[in-house]
Amino acid sequence: MARAASSPRGLKLLLDEHYSPQIAARLRERGHDAISVKERADLIEVPDDDLLSLMALERRVIVTENWGDFRRAMLRATESGALHSGVLFTSRKRLPRSRNTIGLYVEVLDEFLRRHPHDDALQNTHRWLPETPL
Repeated sequence: MARAASSPRGLKLLLDEHYSPQIAARLRERGHDAISVKERADLIEVPDDDLLSLMALERRVIVTENWGDFRRAMLRATESGALHSGVLFTSRKRLPRSRNTIGLYVEVLDEFLRRHPHDDALQNTHRWLPETPL
């Protein structure tokens, strides 16, 4: 069931290229501002540091499994004094990724977005999902 669109100041997401665009589409059906890298040709294969900077301009939190590269990108941003909108990390161990778990991702991200409605909720920080055991 779709719910009313979230406020324009709500937390916005960008799902990294290894996630199904169906997740973003289903989140939009629930009123969230979510896009997938795969839905935007200008973002495909953009280096992680650049993606972090671009999403800061769009005020989007990046959802990714790529802890190593984005951890380093966040550290470099902090060292240079640059702001970023935040990163949500998942892992295959804590939140398996497959066609069969698209609905699970939608539920976990929907819950997170409802609990963290402000657009700056993750500014210059990161979180791991799911926040509570499944």
